[in-house]
Amino acid sequence: MPIHPDPSAVAPVVVTRPLQQATAFAAQVEALGRRVEIFPLLAIEPVEDTAELQAALGRLDAFALAVFVSPNAIDAALRLLPRWPQQVAIGIVGEGSRVALRAHGIDGGNAVIFGPQRTDKMDSEELLKALPLEQLRGKRALIVRGQAGRDFLGEALQGQGIVVEYVTAYRRLMPPLDARNRAQLLALADAGADWVITSSEALRNLLELARLAGGDDRVVKLQRQRIFVSHHRIAQTARSLGFCSVILTGSGDERLLAALQSSP
Repeated sequence: MPIHPDPSAVAPVVVTRPLQQATAFAAQVEALGRRVEIFPLLAIEPVEDTAELQAALGRLDAFALAVFVSPNAIDAALRLLPRWPQQVAIGIVGEGSRVALRAHGIDGGNAVIFGPQRTDKMDSEELLKALPLEQLRGKRALIVRGQAGRDFLGEALQGQGIVVEYVTAYRRLMPPLDARNRAQLLALADAGADWVITSSEALRNLLELARLAGGDDRVVKLQRQRIFVSHHRIAQTARSLGFCSVILTGSGDERLLAALQSSP
């Protein structure tokens, strides 16, 4: 039998993913014996007008490749699509996206899925290395993303002679600060916690919310707390924002969980 630490004896783990994605991961953290608090740092909302997204999905057959930048992009698009056209390859940049595809009935058995080969570095650069660029040259690729995002992949594909189109599937917003989450954030800042951060945007939102809730004193307290990040780019952002204890785990929930388990 594994020996779990006393949850009251260690700092809580704060799961900061959008609410739609936080619950399942929080349950996995609790199974380690850690106390969990859910504090979303991003709110995911559908685009107000889905006409552009529906039009792009309606002509998927014109594309050789569709890249989903995140699980949110997958969920927003596939809820509008009854069936994935098998001849259109899929590109993803993380294991969370592979899980999201399976939730919609799509896996390697009924679709060609390209993703990074390095499990410790899952990003657009690694996806690019995994794509059959020679086969895609002269064809069309669709990138399904939020209202803004990095242009690295699209520019790289265009540089390989691939015609790229973008379509916005969802919006990312900073959650509003209300009485409930203000009190929660102040308590976490004062008592100390381990924060799981999976995007640089979420990290910036954390400091902005802390500043709004309690001023610079709370920001400094948060900067001294331990944060677990899934990508080297987030780690760089964290250090540039003044965080002192940054633990880079690598991509995938299993690595985040392993790091939390070994760092009580």
